[in-house]
Amino acid sequence: MYTVYAIKSIERNYIYVGLTNHLERRIGEHNKGYNKTTKPYAPFLLIYTMVFEDRPAARKHEKHLKSTSGKRFLRKLLNNDSA
Repeated sequence: MYTVYAIKSIERNYIYVGLTNHLERRIGEHNKGYNKTTKPYAPFLLIYTMVFEDRPAARKHEKHLKSTSGKRFLRKLLNNDSA
């Protein structure tokens, strides 16, 4: 099982999209600053997850969420949650 996830920086306007086979561990790594890309933006809130049976399907969805339309979808999710 693979999980595509999106996290949002609590302090800055930054969304990161990733793929993992162990979500709790991965979120912990982001929040502890172990990831070079996300370290300056920690701490994070998990804002989106979707589980897939196989890695190719998960990777396809991850790539979509990293696109302009995917980021737009995630921002819309955030705006609906805060409304």
